[in-house]
Amino acid sequence: MMKNIKFILLAMVFVSFLSCKSEEAEDSLPMKVAKAYGFDNFDKLTSIAYTWNVQVNPEIVRSRDWKWNIKERTVLFADADTSFTYSLDLPKEELPKIDGGFINDKYWLMFPFQLVWDTGYTYVVMEDATAPISGDKCTQLTIIYNDADGYTPGDAYDLYLDEKFMIKEWVFRRGNGVEGRPITWENEKEFKGVKFATEHKNDEGVTFIWFTGIEVQ
Repeated sequence: MMKNIKFILLAMVFVSFLSCKSEEAEDSLPMKVAKAYGFDNFDKLTSIAYTWNVQVNPEIVRSRDWKWNIKERTVLFADADTSFTYSLDLPKEELPKIDGGFINDKYWLMFPFQLVWDTGYTYVVMEDATAPISGDKCTQLTIIYNDADGYTPGDAYDLYLDEKFMIKEWVFRRGNGVEGRPITWENEKEFKGVKFATEHKNDEGVTFIWFTGIEVQ
């Protein structure tokens, strides 16, 4: 009988611990950012299609078309030369090389949601930080990925947030290095309750990356 009581008490403590951890996650700054962009509506979506565009130099723009079938866990890729569909359930070593491009482009469009989907990172919060481009006072949320997961492990992102937990600027720092390049997050558009920043400008005011043809089902 005593053993049963001890087991019940331990189970109650464990459940209480899990509950506290869950509440902490719900109230965390990364979750608040995700919810500001409509994370609570994301599970209603079945697919997201978009074109990722990058200004390589003043003369060259490169584009890639994507359609992420969320429920089916497949990705359609197309550019000027080819198009094909692949499964996200393939073993990592069998994924096509372009999957690295899919992850990269998805981070530019959906990073607020990656803050919930990704688990291999730690974060640091700094209040009253100065955004590097605008000079505005913001909350700085620094995301530091571990050295084991993903295509570029160990990277860090400094997010500069407004009072509504929206990203106004970020600095990507490869390998958590000291230096990084500041980029804006702007021109938010809403699709079925989910918001995407569709333009990113560099510190010279030049549109560096932008999204067109967004379709959400």
